[in-house]
Amino acid sequence: MLYFSKTKVLLIFLAIFFASFFALPNIFNQNQLNSFPAFIPNQKVNLGLDLQGGSHLLLEVDTNEIIKERIETLSFDLRKLLKKNNIGTANLRVLDDSIIFSTIDLSDSTVKEIEDLSISNTQNILQMSSTSNLIVKDDNGSISINFTDEFIKLSVSNAVNQSLEIVRRRIDELGTKEPSIQRQGASRIIIQLPGLDDPERIKSLLGQTAKLTFQLVDQTTAFDPDNPKKIPIGSEVLESDEIEGYKYIIKKRIMVGGENLVDAQPGFDPQTNEPIVSFRFDRIGAKKFGKVTKDNVGKPFAIVLDDKVISAPVIREPILGGAGQISGGFDAEEANDLAILLRAGALPAPLIILEERSVGPDLGADSIAAGKYAAIIGFVAIIIFMIFIYRFFGLFADIALIINLIMVLGVLSLLQATLTLPGIAGIILTIGMAVDANVLIFERVKEEIRNGSSMINAVENGYKRALSTILDANITTLIAALILFFMASGPVRGFSITLAIGIFTSVFTAFTFTRFLISIYARKLKPSNVGLSNEV
Repeated sequence: MLYFSKTKVLLIFLAIFFASFFALPNIFNQNQLNSFPAFIPNQKVNLGLDLQGGSHLLLEVDTNEIIKERIETLSFDLRKLLKKNNIGTANLRVLDDSIIFSTIDLSDSTVKEIEDLSISNTQNILQMSSTSNLIVKDDNGSISINFTDEFIKLSVSNAVNQSLEIVRRRIDELGTKEPSIQRQGASRIIIQLPGLDDPERIKSLLGQTAKLTFQLVDQTTAFDPDNPKKIPIGSEVLESDEIEGYKYIIKKRIMVGGENLVDAQPGFDPQTNEPIVSFRFDRIGAKKFGKVTKDNVGKPFAIVLDDKVISAPVIREPILGGAGQISGGFDAEEANDLAILLRAGALPAPLIILEERSVGPDLGADSIAAGKYAAIIGFVAIIIFMIFIYRFFGLFADIALIINLIMVLGVLSLLQATLTLPGIAGIILTIGMAVDANVLIFERVKEEIRNGSSMINAVENGYKRALSTILDANITTLIAALILFFMASGPVRGFSITLAIGIFTSVFTAFTFTRFLISIYARKLKPSNVGLSNEV
């Protein structure tokens, strides 16, 4: 136990060196780090929202819009089905979450077709292939169609999960460090963005559904503000995002959808030097886009984002390569944000901001200062206690404690983990845990000395006897830390990270570094008890 080969000694000091190397940037400011050579790491520990300030957002997915979209899609397909079967209807309309119409021709076979239609359109959501997602009621020719509760529940859950992923993509595209994005309840999303200096931009990005479509402009008539209801069947009026107050009459049929986009990048038009967004379709989208542009040369083609026409260029020639560009009078930052939105994908439903909170950096600075004072006080108290009780052995434990703190800081920097206020509490707790193993070992050594063992034998047997106890205690604590990491979120998760790292570093320093110092001291100087006497 007290023999250390040259290889083992080298590995111990290499571990300490590299931990110190990665912990080093934390004592310098960013300007100083930028002036250092490239081989020196410049990654500091990331501070959480409660330590460096930032933005906190609570969002809610508009679940009503999800069901509305589903029911409208179903109504469109239902009209085609009824027309195909020559079934006459009266007053077919969508009312809240229901489709209502009157007919005398609805047979059992037609009801079965309606149910099959529902299955084919929604089986990806429910992951079913044989169960209808609809409730069809026939009250003497008055027909009402509703989605089942199971379908609504799973549709909402699917939309929230999809929204969560798209929100994460949009935020990641901005390069925000260590954002916390968590689902809360059935339809809410919590976002914490430490150090965010432009919350309005984030709100703008998250507030857009970013549903992109390519539709033809209806040229059969012009929009008449004096008679806004005079719109051809199959068309709709959409506002221009490029020209204030201008409105287009757009054909409702979507020629190509944004779901077929695979890439979008900001850039500049080589002729006008205006900011643009270049986009590229997948194979299916490229085929659709090529056919539309080939069949409609000379006609305006509207690019619609969230029910606003951002551009309506005239198709000069067929675009067969599956790539194009969007120009709409926006600046470079707006072009970049639009590219981010398109790359991340469209939200399945709008996000409603329920709560917005900004945390100032002053509060975080106060918390850091309080944490430092607590750590220093605890550290000094432990140093005094250990030296007073265990003399030289206590001094070795104190040296190991310093090494332990450096290693914790180095690992946090290397992993780019986020340090929160509870995380500081975890580090302070680690200070106590770091000497706990040494206390157990030293007490076993004292027992061996009382039993008449020599110093070398007492130290060796003390380490052997304490090993299982220390491992059991730290493993159970580690299990608790892992449960917190996977089950908790936010600051509590930060606590579990520092606690887990502290467990590994404290065991390492107790059974390697401290034991190495004690082995040298015991073998070279051969003291009788170094203060670990029967009287203590």
